[in-house]
Amino acid sequence: MSASGPWPLARRGARPVLVLLLICAAGLLGGPTAAATTTTITTTDKSLTAEDSPGTATAAAAPASDGVGTLDACYTFPRTLSRGMSGADVTQLQIRVAGYPGYGQVLALDGSFGPHTEQAVRRFQQAYGLTVDGVAGPQTFNRIYALQSSDCSTANFSFAEMNRCNSNWSGGAVSAATARENARRTMWKLQAMRRAMGDRPITVSSGFRSVSCNNAVGGASNSRHLYGDAADLVGTHSFCALAQQARNHGFNGILGPGYPGHHDHTHVDTRASRFWSAPNCGI
Repeated sequence: MSASGPWPLARRGARPVLVLLLICAAGLLGGPTAAATTTTITTTDKSLTAEDSPGTATAAAAPASDGVGTLDACYTFPRTLSRGMSGADVTQLQIRVAGYPGYGQVLALDGSFGPHTEQAVRRFQQAYGLTVDGVAGPQTFNRIYALQSSDCSTANFSFAEMNRCNSNWSGGAVSAATARENARRTMWKLQAMRRAMGDRPITVSSGFRSVSCNNAVGGASNSRHLYGDAADLVGTHSFCALAQQARNHGFNGILGPGYPGHHDHTHVDTRASRFWSAPNCGI
């Protein structure tokens, strides 16, 4: 019987073995038809959140490890993340939304998706006009991917800008790798701050410093610049506007006009406890 020839109908009461043979002969078990059927069942047998809605089907179908978002040269999230989850991917998410903790807050990078992380995700989503549900899925991840470069810097800040001292991040108070990572995390906070200020340019005039670079500019012996998590800011905004806005973006250290040595820039950092001083700006 040819593949295109007429096929006998399976009558009611037909023997199961005969019916099974007919199905196999028709190619209904295995092969492309079965694969397509399995894919359809897998895709549709999910409880969809707004992040996984049909409108994001193209992104969800990209060949990431769990089909979440598009592949990215820096980091690709392997799954949708929501409150109650934990893991290294949650930490990576926290780094990227750390600039949205709320006024006076600092988001813990602990790998645990709790209420503070959920609120940070919500603020990030709101800032970029996404569905605000506190769930990090394709829409949120694809926006994050658009904001990060292949070297894991952010869209509007670079490692070169964060280190005008040397090319290898050495000579500070921590290892070169730690200093560079601290600078990367600081960039995400600055990216959030830039967004909140109308996406107008913010320039880092001084970031990481080695001990010798710090001494050369008269920096404090315990300066956060030695750790890579500090940035002196200038740009199109007033220094007071920068200091005031920084309070919303996860910086425990803010120094600006009125604080000695800070009349020509605003300093931000991620020290362990809060110290804000910019008297001329009401801080």
